[in-house]
Amino acid sequence: MPKVDVLSIDGKKVKELELNENVFGIEPNENVVHSVVVNYLANQRQGTQNTKTRAEVSGGGRKPWRQKGTGRARQGSIRAPQWIKGGIALGPRSRSYTYKVNKKEKRLAIKSILSSKVSSNELVVVDKLQLKEIKTAEMVKIFANLKVEGKALVLLPENNENVQKSARNIEGVKTLTVNTINAYDLLKYSKLVVTEDTVKKLEEVYA
Repeated sequence: MPKVDVLSIDGKKVKELELNENVFGIEPNENVVHSVVVNYLANQRQGTQNTKTRAEVSGGGRKPWRQKGTGRARQGSIRAPQWIKGGIALGPRSRSYTYKVNKKEKRLAIKSILSSKVSSNELVVVDKLQLKEIKTAEMVKIFANLKVEGKALVLLPENNENVQKSARNIEGVKTLTVNTINAYDLLKYSKLVVTEDTVKKLEEVYA
């Protein structure tokens, strides 16, 4: 079973924690992780781009000139695509990019990334993460004690207003709860900061 050190918010080692190898010790499946991340990004796309066809632009109700006898090319409407202010031919239309991925694949992707974090020493486990008040400076101090630099994802077992609001103004830091976890954010942030309770909840959900 993989083991990690449990630290206090002062950065001191409290104990050693054994992790469930079914969640934190599997062989990462890169293909599944890639598939799930691409799905996540596709589902975030709004797909609201839209152009008007010749049927949707205003004007052009009558034929601009008679069919024959003028010496000019025949035209049916001044709102055809070749006209200025005409409709757009084959332009982008509103659509949904959403598609589904198997739940088992999502679970495997998350376990793969968690296992990768452990093997790369990118998992930081804290015994407790509690703040008496909303204070960004206090959160910055905790990160400094834990030697967490750069982009960091704080994963909580449940909503904690003081921690979430204290961390939201720190550049490169994001907080999530276990029930809102996703493969994209796990990959995006180099360090993963969790509490003991978070580890237990992850093992309950993904073991």
